[in-house]
Amino acid sequence: MTEKSEDLDTYLDNHYIHRSNWLRAAVLGANDGILSTASIAIGVSAASGIREPIILATLAGLVAGALSMAAGEYVSVSSQTDIEKADIERERQELEEMPEEELKMLAEIYEKRGLKKETALKVAEELTEHDVLGAHIRDELGINEISQAKPMQAAFASGAAFTAGGVLPLIVTIFLPLESMEYTLYGFATAFLIILGALAAKTGGSSILKAILRITFWGTVAMGLTALVGHLFNVSVG
Repeated sequence: MTEKSEDLDTYLDNHYIHRSNWLRAAVLGANDGILSTASIAIGVSAASGIREPIILATLAGLVAGALSMAAGEYVSVSSQTDIEKADIERERQELEEMPEEELKMLAEIYEKRGLKKETALKVAEELTEHDVLGAHIRDELGINEISQAKPMQAAFASGAAFTAGGVLPLIVTIFLPLESMEYTLYGFATAFLIILGALAAKTGGSSILKAILRITFWGTVAMGLTALVGHLFNVSVG
């Protein structure tokens, strides 16, 4: 690796956008894991004074949710990957069939970004000589290494994060007293969400307070609506 490449890698390490794909999947998975399993546990504990059904329902929700998150993320991101591959292949054919028109289009893209017409054409020509397909994939299609879909990475991050988040309410149902279990679950789930929001913001380099408020607010709404549904079906959480 050259010194220039090492400097570029160091520069990128100081930014956070390259973490966006796996961080989004991980935060979504962990958040869903906490809320889903906690909501299931709250509903069952409100209807039952026995620990075993609560644990069983929470564990079943944890396993099903983790598999569903992983499979759903894989299918979703794979579909995006298929679209990207189709676009890249189409671009490859266009470069073979009409290279001059594609060069002109690339130059127009750079001109719209603020370069003078002559400079834009010169940049387009030099990038075409270096890596014509790569230039069009990046600047015409908007696909790069950061934004490019990675199905397995997204699926693993979502499934593992859901499991990590779902295990926390499960532990509460196993070890804490049955009395007022639903309120205990709500309190612990909220605390878990606050920690998750802070960690996600720290990893992504964004505002910790804003992340905590956002994830806590929507988590409270979700669990509150779950409790409301239980109440409508004559299941009391009190």
